[in-house]
Amino acid sequence: MEMVTITKDNFQSEVLDSDKPVLVDFWAAWCGPCRMLAPAIAQIAQEHEGIKVGKLNIDENPELARDYNIMSIPTVVLFEKGRAKHTSVGVVPKGQLEKLLK
Repeated sequence: MEMVTITKDNFQSEVLDSDKPVLVDFWAAWCGPCRMLAPAIAQIAQEHEGIKVGKLNIDENPELARDYNIMSIPTVVLFEKGRAKHTSVGVVPKGQLEKLLK
């Protein structure tokens, strides 16, 4: 599945109202660890059809980062039925992110 760019304008429709689980990568362009994690996020988007994967730039959407208490990046949050269910902070192996999906 293609990755979605998440913003404050589409957060409600793409994440909270989604009929499937949504894995959201909270990141920033200047963040080296975020760039290290990006290939794993992209692979998950390609390999897991039943999951929506989105990237949310915290510099462009600081209110959403604040709303979800994002203190460090990268932070990956799995949303199910409009609720934040699981969170992973920092650069982790792809397999660890896939465990969030189960």
